[in-house]
Amino acid sequence: MKTEWDLTSLYEGLEDARIERDQKQADRVVAAFAGKYRARTDYLKNPAALAKAIGEYEQIFQLPASRAGYYASFRKELNVEDKGAEALAAKLDERGTKRGNLILFFALKLGKIPKAVQKKFLASPALKDYRYWLAQLFESAKYDLSELEEKVISLLGDVSFGRWVQATENILNKKTVSFAGAILPLAEAEAKIQNLPTEERRRLYASVREVYEGVSDIAESEINAIYMTKKVEDELRGYKRPFDATIRGYQNDPKTILALVDAVHAHASISHRFYEVKRRLLNVDSLVYADRSAHIGELKTKVPFDEAVRIVREAFGSLDARYAEIFDRLLDKAQVDVFPKRGKSGGAFCASGVTVPTYILLNHIDNFESLKTLAHEMGHAIHAERSKEQRPLYQGLPISTAETASTFFETAALHKVIGMLPTEERIVALHDMVQDNISTVFRQIACFRFEQALHGAVRKNGYVPKEQISELMNIHMKEYLGPAFELEQVDGYFFVHWSHIRRFFYVYSYAYGQLISKALYEKVSADPSYIKKVDGFLSAGESRSPYEIFKSCGIDTKKPDIFVEGLESIERDVAELERLTK
Repeated sequence: MKTEWDLTSLYEGLEDARIERDQKQADRVVAAFAGKYRARTDYLKNPAALAKAIGEYEQIFQLPASRAGYYASFRKELNVEDKGAEALAAKLDERGTKRGNLILFFALKLGKIPKAVQKKFLASPALKDYRYWLAQLFESAKYDLSELEEKVISLLGDVSFGRWVQATENILNKKTVSFAGAILPLAEAEAKIQNLPTEERRRLYASVREVYEGVSDIAESEINAIYMTKKVEDELRGYKRPFDATIRGYQNDPKTILALVDAVHAHASISHRFYEVKRRLLNVDSLVYADRSAHIGELKTKVPFDEAVRIVREAFGSLDARYAEIFDRLLDKAQVDVFPKRGKSGGAFCASGVTVPTYILLNHIDNFESLKTLAHEMGHAIHAERSKEQRPLYQGLPISTAETASTFFETAALHKVIGMLPTEERIVALHDMVQDNISTVFRQIACFRFEQALHGAVRKNGYVPKEQISELMNIHMKEYLGPAFELEQVDGYFFVHWSHIRRFFYVYSYAYGQLISKALYEKVSADPSYIKKVDGFLSAGESRSPYEIFKSCGIDTKKPDIFVEGLESIERDVAELERLTK
């Protein structure tokens, strides 16, 4: 087992001649494709000709050029001061954007095929391997702009969005907080809050909140700028509602997601019950925002990485031996970077591509939370690896199914580890698990509703001041937190650092994935052979819609009942916590 990335399977270094060789190869292939098909029209009428064209288009996805972008990104993750990697990433991004713009015409031309011909193509045996890809393309084409307009939006995307967001992040990353005689980076102070006793926790939170308020002027301008940019693009494309682009991009049905939002909002009493238990366990008259993620006790059981590997491997292997094999392979081939180190970025993620091995970044610190993170990211990795069975066009993972996979495997590991804890720690572990579920489902849907309100206000008024943004945030947070909480106006200023609201409506995917994963896990628990259907979902990639993928597992996501079942599962856990803590 290896605990550090070996990136030499990608390139030997920033000066590796293969980087430029791979880029030049991609430049040639893309230019050749554009030269061959830009002026032709036969593939727009003939199924066999179109199948041949798509086959050549798909070969572009199999070129190794994308490996260099991953390589530069991974180096930067291991050393945030790696300026060489940062410069290479910027150059590669610009070069990749130009290549993408060169073949942009292909999808745009396909999208303009007459409806009658589209139906003919979708029914053609010659195009059966590409049927779902074409169906998605034809559906999204109604929102396409002209080739020139698409190029302008692509080229200006970083200027009109990325650099605004980066400006706020850069300012926050340089901020510090004074606490207990020490000067803490803001990110460290934020992470420390939940682990402190009540008085210290609230005092540190107040200091962090002051930083948010101090940065709120720039964040106000940033939020208004990027929300107005989205308004302009939505209007150009013809999206009627601000969330439509995201939901359709994640291949979900808007009616399904709105049913999810309504179901979670209607069951807010579950969240309220949990926080009333938390208030009682913390022995306070009322909770404040600083208490939202506070721990009620300490999980003293240490989980060294070797032990975490054993537990998670056994949990995965009990589902299906191939999942343990994938788990072992990633560790043996140095595709998991495990421990925190100076200069390494924080957090955790899983990354994979058609020509790129699956890599996982962790920051394991021998605790229960790190074990959950290992299971979660390995869940993403198993999903990515199983999806590599699909053809290149279908190896992608819609966000909604990706979050379902990761939370499914995390749930499997959690159920195993909680039973191993000493009796006195099981209440703490149960509380933490429910708290995570409440945050993943109720908080994220409250954020979705906040985004709806904020986009609406920007579109109606043209500009929304920071005080109103803060007020809107408090309104929607209070709805899920319930009567146990007392919020102050300045609490809402945490909009300044909440990155999710910059990834418009992304948050629903957490709740969607969590609730469906609970249903999947309960079915596997009742019938272990059901894992075959789950594996069908894991290996589907983007070959079908999320609705069709889960339908094959016996789950109909168009019916709100499935979300209610997941909510009732959380409610049972809350009831058990109430029983154990009376």
